[in-house]
Amino acid sequence: MFATLSDRLATTFKNIRGKGRLTDADIDATAREIRIALLEADVALPVVREFVSRIKERARGEEVSQALNPAQQIVKIVNEELVTILGGETRRLRYAKNGPTVIMLAGLQGAGKTTLAAKLALWLKEQGKAPMLVAADLQRPNAVNQLQVNGERVNVPVFAPEPGNGVGNPVEVARDAIEEAKRKLHDVVIVDTAGRLGIDEELMKQAADIKAAVNPDEVLFVVDAMIGQDAVKTAQAFLDGVGYDGVVLTKLDGDARGGAALSIVQITGKPVMFASNGEKMTDFDLFHPDRMAGRILDMGDMLTLIEQAEKTFDQQQAQQDAAKIATGEFTLEDFLKQMQQLRKLGSMSKLMGMLPGMGQFREQLDNFDEREIDRIQAIIQSMTPAERANPKILDGSRRARIAKGAGRQVSDVNQLIQRFTEASKMMKQLANGGGMPGMPGMPGVGKRGGAKQAPQKKKGKGARKSGNPAKAAQQAKAAAEKKPAAANPFGVPGGEEIDYEKAAADLNLPADFSKFLK
Repeated sequence: MFATLSDRLATTFKNIRGKGRLTDADIDATAREIRIALLEADVALPVVREFVSRIKERARGEEVSQALNPAQQIVKIVNEELVTILGGETRRLRYAKNGPTVIMLAGLQGAGKTTLAAKLALWLKEQGKAPMLVAADLQRPNAVNQLQVNGERVNVPVFAPEPGNGVGNPVEVARDAIEEAKRKLHDVVIVDTAGRLGIDEELMKQAADIKAAVNPDEVLFVVDAMIGQDAVKTAQAFLDGVGYDGVVLTKLDGDARGGAALSIVQITGKPVMFASNGEKMTDFDLFHPDRMAGRILDMGDMLTLIEQAEKTFDQQQAQQDAAKIATGEFTLEDFLKQMQQLRKLGSMSKLMGMLPGMGQFREQLDNFDEREIDRIQAIIQSMTPAERANPKILDGSRRARIAKGAGRQVSDVNQLIQRFTEASKMMKQLANGGGMPGMPGMPGVGKRGGAKQAPQKKKGKGARKSGNPAKAAQQAKAAAEKKPAAANPFGVPGGEEIDYEKAAADLNLPADFSKFLK
């Protein structure tokens, strides 16, 4: 979503990189480019003015003029100001001290409230909560049924006493849901309310009545991040008509400009609490202003990537795989398991986009074929267990059979086996502390260095002695002749008399050199 803004800001910073000192003209030009980038991203004009004004004020201060690298200092200032307009700190849910915590969702129709309700329920389950969904959207056709289906997908119960489609009183449904949650010991209640295609008095009154009936601990305004400036207007209208505590941005994976995320907090004063960035139920998490600013400035989002990996990967399995890699027992079966776990993390292009500096490879990431992992999986699953355990037995006929079973070419099978073999060798050498393969003179840092080490002498009994007396005497004599004399600190063999006059004569020093020795 922020690709255009990221690219524009990257170009702006590139123009000032390498300058030892920034003039007023440089600061003005940079501020102008940042202003254009934000306006193109559909950020609200009042927000742009305040943002650029703060950057110019700080850029002309001592923190830039006295910096060793002014360009990096400007990037730091922009990053800090982005974090500020995105909300500053991560805002977390407030839970009720007594009784179930009630969370009410509000917003326009089409913003994704019903899907988001199920995503939020799944996220709360992962936090150790016992949520219950409430179908209080009785206006939109099949809204109740959609929530029930989504509830089954995340294995969360749905309270839906009315069929919907214009039938039933949503206020009574919401009120009865609180009693149902108390009876069945649910500690969180998520109320899905009705939306409209536009803001009207009936919508506002119904949302206000539900709010008054259940007295929610959190009211979350769900807004489609792709509607641009209208998102800010709608957010302000709901704030005035109903009131809410936080904002949830949906469809952050879209190709819109993303100005809503940079405008809502400053215009309404309410924090963005959650973000939904995909179609899967797991594509939902807390909104971290500092991490989002890092993504916009192409600094990456390693913390989110690590958190997703920790939730997805099995630590015990990872340790077993590491041990197999070190001993050379890593097989195609293990490789397939890792690929399947990697798929659980989500889109590969999205994951790669979380790495710092990947903005310059955005075109390649956008063109990445996600089906490549499916092709690799099909090839490996077309092998027998013996072939996965030992790829060396894959002769021509076996590879042809595997290619036919996977619907691929034999060359695809050959490439997979070749890449797997090379990767296994490299991972084994790195796991054992060796240097990179094909890099002579690069010793490792672990148990085994890349450079060949001198053999160590064995400790214990020493050299073997022959049982033949004559041969044993001959070995002792040879050992005595080879035994080196004790060395002194100057490198001269011990036990020898040194003729210092002869040694000085051998140096062939000048005749008058002796005066320097006095």
